[in-house]
Amino acid sequence: MNSIQRRLGVGLALVLLVFGTLMINGSVWLIDLGLRRHMQNELRDAAEMLLIAVVRGPNGLALDEQRLAPAYHRPLSGSYFRIDRDERIWRSRSVWDFDLPQPEEPGMASGFQPGPGEQQLLVYRANFQRFGEALSVTVAQDYRPLSLAFAQVRWLLSGLGVLAMAIVLFLQWLTLRRAFEPLERTRQQVLQLQQGRRARLDAPVDRELEPLVAQINALLIHTQERLLRSRNALGNLGHALKTPLAVLRSLLDRPELDTLPEWRQGMREQLDGIEHRLARELNRARLAGEVLPGAHFDCDRELPALCETLQKVHPQLAELSWQVPAGLRLPYDREDLLEVLGNLLDNACKWSRQRVQLRIEALPGAVRVTVEDDGPGVPEAQREQLLTRGVRLDEQVAGHGLGLAIVRDTLQAWGADLQLGESKLGGLQVSFRLPV
Repeated sequence: MNSIQRRLGVGLALVLLVFGTLMINGSVWLIDLGLRRHMQNELRDAAEMLLIAVVRGPNGLALDEQRLAPAYHRPLSGSYFRIDRDERIWRSRSVWDFDLPQPEEPGMASGFQPGPGEQQLLVYRANFQRFGEALSVTVAQDYRPLSLAFAQVRWLLSGLGVLAMAIVLFLQWLTLRRAFEPLERTRQQVLQLQQGRRARLDAPVDRELEPLVAQINALLIHTQERLLRSRNALGNLGHALKTPLAVLRSLLDRPELDTLPEWRQGMREQLDGIEHRLARELNRARLAGEVLPGAHFDCDRELPALCETLQKVHPQLAELSWQVPAGLRLPYDREDLLEVLGNLLDNACKWSRQRVQLRIEALPGAVRVTVEDDGPGVPEAQREQLLTRGVRLDEQVAGHGLGLAIVRDTLQAWGADLQLGESKLGGLQVSFRLPV
């Protein structure tokens, strides 16, 4: 959810930034354009007023300074003019010793013209006829104070825009947080479901999530029902086969088969194998019980019961110990991990003399599981044969040679490898590393 909120926040911030930049600069540009047009009209009016100030005098045309605006008398005031009549030029006192530029064509000069003291001048030129003589009137107005004012306005609007954007982003964050609360609760419930701490998802308040939660709950119910039916069918099959197997075993004891001892022994071994396999599968179904979908393996709860069962099956053991970090939960199916640990511990108990040790160590991003016994061990050259399905190194010990092969197949599905080595207790050490 945080990544979605972050992407939405970044996207909105970029949109607001682009839109705000365009709005601020566009607004300032439009105001500046309107003001320039207004000043062009004022400069045109000023040129006409200067034309009126040109009067007929005793010596011909003269400029009546009484009719000039006060700004034209104040040096470097920002308002300037020049009137060109043949070779004679009248300049305003405000221009001082600066040579006011004259546009080549009548009308508004393009862009700003340099003025005295780094002023930026808007210059306008008009051609008139006064008392039958041609006059060229050029007027100019300093625009730099307005440019500085526009720059301040632009910075002010930018600051207000940033503040407004921060407020909008904060309000959006609050809105998204409130909108995503039901989805976050559903995500937490799915996580709890994965960890085996709940069996169903609670019905959400928001109607938008109701179909999704209903479908997930329906899928959980369907999966659990199929799992229970499969386990019940397995149990029923096992119990149904017990009676025919018992009848076959009783038939093997009939005196008519005394003449076929080898045939009788082979049949008895096959029946023993079938009964052992049935007992093992029925025990798995019983241990699985009412497992929640996606339940993890809780070491503190599962290992004591498993070790207690193995000690009853192997009473010759003096010690069956385990070392596990407190509260460790492994993110793997409980039934599968029970089968893996059960096979490894059962195999170690068969070959041990007195001691079997299970050790689970927490590593960065993984756990290491180690099973050791104090039995005779296995020579290094023969260790690889133990992982072959159906191969046994000692036919005198009960079993079918499937345990370690099944464990290896399960671990390979989890991305782990089974490793065999020499135990510090003197026997075989079996270890594997599980990613978590």
